[in-house]
Amino acid sequence: MCPRSRDHHRKLIMNYRITAPKRIEGEINLPASKSISNRVLLLNALCPTPGTLSNLAKCDDTDAVLAALADPHATEVNIGAAGTAMRFLTAYFATREGRTVVVDGTERMRQRPIKVLVDALRSLGADIQYAGEEGFPPLKITGKKLKGGDLTISGSVSSQYITAILMIAPVIGGIHLTIEGEIMSRPYIEMTLALMARYGVEAQWNGNIIDVPAGEYAALDFTVEADWSAASYWWAMQAILPQSRITLKGLEPQSLQGDSRITEVMAQMGVTGNWCGQYLDLRSDGGTNCCCSTFADLSGTPDIAQTLVVMLCLMGRPFRITGLRTLRIKETDRLEALRVELRKLGYIVKVEGDDAISWHFETTAPDAEIHIATYHDHRMAMAFAPAAIRLPGMIIDDAQVVSKSYPEFWQHLAEAGFKIEEV
Repeated sequence: MCPRSRDHHRKLIMNYRITAPKRIEGEINLPASKSISNRVLLLNALCPTPGTLSNLAKCDDTDAVLAALADPHATEVNIGAAGTAMRFLTAYFATREGRTVVVDGTERMRQRPIKVLVDALRSLGADIQYAGEEGFPPLKITGKKLKGGDLTISGSVSSQYITAILMIAPVIGGIHLTIEGEIMSRPYIEMTLALMARYGVEAQWNGNIIDVPAGEYAALDFTVEADWSAASYWWAMQAILPQSRITLKGLEPQSLQGDSRITEVMAQMGVTGNWCGQYLDLRSDGGTNCCCSTFADLSGTPDIAQTLVVMLCLMGRPFRITGLRTLRIKETDRLEALRVELRKLGYIVKVEGDDAISWHFETTAPDAEIHIATYHDHRMAMAFAPAAIRLPGMIIDDAQVVSKSYPEFWQHLAEAGFKIEEV
């Protein structure tokens, strides 16, 4: 019998009224990268003898992975809303010989497809059963000795499926992986391979084929860098309010994270980052007066899509952003959520199928009192927070949802001069 769905990570629901200062000033100690944290936790667990991990992300997603790995005898694991944890742990538990565990999550998690990953793991010998609806969590996983070899998987659904398989590949005898179709979120796969290399396994990626040799991971002591996704919200605020002086701490200039591409995109908005050690000073040349169109393909970095879409509307810059296919199956349908919530601010954006979103100056009257719904999606809350610069007093509903990746977000806003009131 599968465990009743319950989310250990949901906080007391609070709505915040946000008012921005005329100038944002702050030295922001950014949270650690959850993308790197979750990967090194799995790689460390796959080592014969684990190493020491430092500066792990303190957020719901990473807490879910830590909790799942903490008890080697647990028969039920609830990962809440952590999609990364569901994908990575499905592959990991499939390799734990003789252990049976049911992995479940929130109601939304039970709506997020996982069939592509389950089918791939079954082809390697995994014993995975659906404990509920076919193709979706919860999953009943009985660990077995898997066999590597040839495997084909679609690259157009989620890079996390590919990452999950790559990380277990060395310990099951190696994999010759063929990726079919367009490869979404490619930088996340590159991050995985780079981390695997640090743990002693060098894979080869040529075209659409990745060869991972058989072998053991070598434990190491690892310190996680700060999160570029979290940094993106501060870049947006600097762009919208160019007289601000924002300093970000803990980022790596030569980062493994694909979202570090935010520096290239923001340069088009007149925002630059100047490095001084691990401090990154953001400065703007006032590019808000430019009304030229912005075109971007975010297929490699979909997590910064919401940040850019909201920011560009607030800056009055028309845009067309593509490569957004994976946004429909995230914590919420992010394309539809952006369309609905931006209309409350007075912006009429167009969603084009499953891949693109655009805006060409179409506006309407904003709501008299603006309540931004967050749909249990941390990035909706943080991407819309900068809108308070243009619409003071707007309200972010269920504001504590940011705990999924950046629990200190509202505290950091307050320290930078924002007025945050519970309503």
